[in-house]
Amino acid sequence: MRQLKKSAADLVAAARERINEVSTADALDRIGDPNVVFVDIRDIRERQRGGTIPDSFHCPRGMTEFWVDPSSPYFKDIFAQDKEFIFFCASGWRSALTVAALQDMGFDAAHLTDGFTGWVAEGGAVQDCQ
Repeated sequence: MRQLKKSAADLVAAARERINEVSTADALDRIGDPNVVFVDIRDIRERQRGGTIPDSFHCPRGMTEFWVDPSSPYFKDIFAQDKEFIFFCASGWRSALTVAALQDMGFDAAHLTDGFTGWVAEGGAVQDCQ
């Protein structure tokens, strides 16, 4: 077995030490706020299986840095808006790494600490993605 210098869990822990995190309770209070954009970075199959946060924007994890970068040919205008961006995945691991990378790029964002799983567990509304 190949020995790694850092585990995925180590990377997530390091990211969480330096990024903005939003608890599920705080996120529930922000739903419907026109100045907040929830960004779902999960795979399309995850979204189809379990739904998503209502009115969230889907940005696949593999494209995030490119969609946020105005100099990229893949840039999406939504990321030029002066809004609060809260990224989420299933459990908060991928979104923590994503927000750390975006922070390194100079893009201000936060992530949903317990992810979509925590959102559902706390009774957050779910929108179908079929």
